[in-house]
Amino acid sequence: MRVAVEVSFCVVNTEQRELLRRCLDAIEDERGRLPFETEVLVVDNASHDGSVGVARAHRSRPQVVALEHRRGKAENDSLLLQRARGRYGLLLNEDSELRPGAVAALHAAMEAEPRAAAAGARLVRPDGRPQPSAWRFPTPSAALAGALLLGRRVLVQSNGDATRRVDWAQSAALMVRIEAAREIEWFDPRFFIYSDEVDFCRRLCDAGWWTLYVPEATVVHHEQLSTGPVPERRIVELSRNRDRYMRKHHSAAAAAAVRWLTAWTYALRAVAAIVMPGHSPRRYWRHVTATLRPDHGEGLREAAADYNTGGRRL
Repeated sequence: MRVAVEVSFCVVNTEQRELLRRCLDAIEDERGRLPFETEVLVVDNASHDGSVGVARAHRSRPQVVALEHRRGKAENDSLLLQRARGRYGLLLNEDSELRPGAVAALHAAMEAEPRAAAAGARLVRPDGRPQPSAWRFPTPSAALAGALLLGRRVLVQSNGDATRRVDWAQSAALMVRIEAAREIEWFDPRFFIYSDEVDFCRRLCDAGWWTLYVPEATVVHHEQLSTGPVPERRIVELSRNRDRYMRKHHSAAAAAAVRWLTAWTYALRAVAAIVMPGHSPRRYWRHVTATLRPDHGEGLREAAADYNTGGRRL
């Protein structure tokens, strides 16, 4: 008789062989501590660095889906959740490394709240410093708080040591109730990357579900997407999807207000970066221009399309 799976580990990897190995090592270590059945699924996003071989040879014996063409994170996360046999799917980036006890804590929190559809972990950087991982939904008032330099105090919800309800949590380490994800028809593929989990949690909320922040579950986030002095394509993709979210869930006027308020916030940072060591005024100013004109420029979606046709620029 086939044993029922409780948690499916769902990993998306893009050209990060060594981080994927560390992610799978941590998963396998966690599996040995859990009292229920689990499985591991890996979607490799058309990597050419040997990632597929690493995954297939790993001791966790994952089911590997090796894509021939690069796709967006929202689409790949949906694919994993649809293939998962577990009641819960734990979405992980390849640059996420579980700390001992993280999965048990997320699972216990979900079991204690029948209407919880998602639970986000406490993310820390490799040096142990905390990284914000849960926030309030984007709104004009939230953007105003950012413009008044109150963003961290007002908008960040990943504070404290108690499990709590939040608006949305980062999908670098997000446990999802498969039933709820199926009900809202998974992630919206129009969000190639960035704002995909914001939209997902917002639609869960609209359907009567909620999201939790579980600080007892700790995950090291290596943030492999944060490299580069001026990550042009990431800035464009971030800006366009922030605007897409606002236009989808709010009015055109609200989206315009958020563009201007967010641009003002970045402009202040650009000025401050002139005298602050380790900060790039150019990078912050590129956020200003991309925020005001989110329909201009090439983002990660275009980079993936170029990669898929042989350009290999991503």
